[in-house]
Amino acid sequence: MAAITRNDIIEKALELGYSDAGVTGVDPFISQQERLAERGERYAWAPKMGLDLIKGTTPLAVYPEARSIIVLIEPYFRTAFPPALEAHFGRWYLEDDRVTKDGRYLRLQAFRAFLKKAGVESRVPFNLPHRLTSTRAGLGTLGKNNFFYANRGARGGSWTMPYTIMVDREFPCDEPTMEYTCPAWCRNACIAACPTRAIEAPGKLDPRRCIAYLSYYGEGPTPLELREPMRLRLYGCDRCQDVCPRNEAWLALSLPFNEKLAARENDFTLSRLLSMDDRFYRERVWPRMFYMSQDDLWRWKMNAARAMGNSRDRDYVPDLVEALRNEDDPRVRGMVAWALGQLGGAMARQILESRRSDDSDLVRGEVEGALETARGS
Repeated sequence: MAAITRNDIIEKALELGYSDAGVTGVDPFISQQERLAERGERYAWAPKMGLDLIKGTTPLAVYPEARSIIVLIEPYFRTAFPPALEAHFGRWYLEDDRVTKDGRYLRLQAFRAFLKKAGVESRVPFNLPHRLTSTRAGLGTLGKNNFFYANRGARGGSWTMPYTIMVDREFPCDEPTMEYTCPAWCRNACIAACPTRAIEAPGKLDPRRCIAYLSYYGEGPTPLELREPMRLRLYGCDRCQDVCPRNEAWLALSLPFNEKLAARENDFTLSRLLSMDDRFYRERVWPRMFYMSQDDLWRWKMNAARAMGNSRDRDYVPDLVEALRNEDDPRVRGMVAWALGQLGGAMARQILESRRSDDSDLVRGEVEGALETARGS
């Protein structure tokens, strides 16, 4: 049997439904090493989450037998999602199947099986700089919002996830396209639109202020000054992609509706998430959105309460009252109190008054602040 070629790899990737594929070498990512060294404090949280970003900048430290890196471009915004879900979740996470293994995972496994049959061993590491790897493989460029934009597929937009596959065979490399190619006429739309000011300058992000980070990694209660800017977001954010002119062509498409997600919409209402128990979370929520463990159930409930407060919908007051009475975790009760203050009204003020002697300092402080807000409203 003839040895597998680069063209065979590209053809197989397209056959499986990837929008593009390319190859790069295993040289270290020097620019990423310098960036991480310069901004070390901003990424100090990563090792605590088991994400060794420094090691990922040296591919041979991840997989010593590697000789090439194959990059597959997976478009993930192929269907229209229910608006009620898009309001709360980043689109990528709505079909994340790394636990359920019922969609993208099967395509990736089929590609690796193809390599294996050809005698090529592979690894799929989680800590390579995926976007830089993709540009080094000539598959696209970067945006000021730090996202990767495809040369082909997704109409040149950022609605893609690059998969980096390290292999023990050397293949010809593609010409790098490591550059920023935002149109000159764009007045930094992504920077202006970022609600928490996480994008500080073109290509420069403070992850600690990013809604994605805050929604599933942030420590303790959401900082007071960031609660309103986070609006209805529970898990991830697409704001800087939604306003980007480079994504306008894809957003203009009439996409087929995602019936599978629509059937599960009721599992992800704010009321359901605020009141869910361990079993519901484990069986219905965690398989799709697994960055928060079962021990972090409080964070989900806190996020749901914050979104209720930002909704300005007083129909949520009974749910919040119930939670303030019955939730054990003071971080949840504290955010519930804040949300009641945002919504205001007689019922909200009444329950807040009754909790001024809560046994938690955190909750008492939130209750006092909420009462001030509620009186003002």
